[in-house]
Amino acid sequence: MFGYRSAGPRVRLTTDRLVVRLVHERDAWRLADYYAENRAFLKPWEPVRDESHCYPSGWQARLGLIADMHKQGSAYYFVLMDQEEREVRGVANFSNVLRGSFHACYLGYSLGEKWQGQGMMFEALQSAIRYMQRQQRIHRIMANYMPHNQRSGDLLARLGFEKEGYAKDYLLIDGRWQDHVLTALTWREWTPDRR
Repeated sequence: MFGYRSAGPRVRLTTDRLVVRLVHERDAWRLADYYAENRAFLKPWEPVRDESHCYPSGWQARLGLIADMHKQGSAYYFVLMDQEEREVRGVANFSNVLRGSFHACYLGYSLGEKWQGQGMMFEALQSAIRYMQRQQRIHRIMANYMPHNQRSGDLLARLGFEKEGYAKDYLLIDGRWQDHVLTALTWREWTPDRR
């Protein structure tokens, strides 16, 4: 109000090998580099991306919208970075955050090709999920994967996600409607925030 711009949440989590933090407007170059470097590798697993995903100018506008979602508490977009915070190694997004009687969200993630098979996404998601449960009071996190993406299915199972169903033609991935296995992780120790 009156020209004052309230800052969004500042979240910076550390693991043994990574800094997992909310994106901010200065990450445009890093995110453009990540998506440009991994464009071909991520293509079979993501929606069709326009060219702006590989350019800082496209990310500047997108990051402004993401900052607003952070402030509203409707989404939390994390980057997985090296400990010096020079390079984006992956992303983890908690979107469509709903409160009230649901306290739930959806999880999406990707990891750069050169970081595959090293346990980094497991390490990062353990920390990010703990934050979403304990700080954001999320009871249910839903994550869905294509049946032929066994690596993603194994990761979710290792994190404690349970299979809940199967959805035909669920998401438009790489220009085609793809079936998905539906999974969820519920925080059994959840109690209402009585602050």
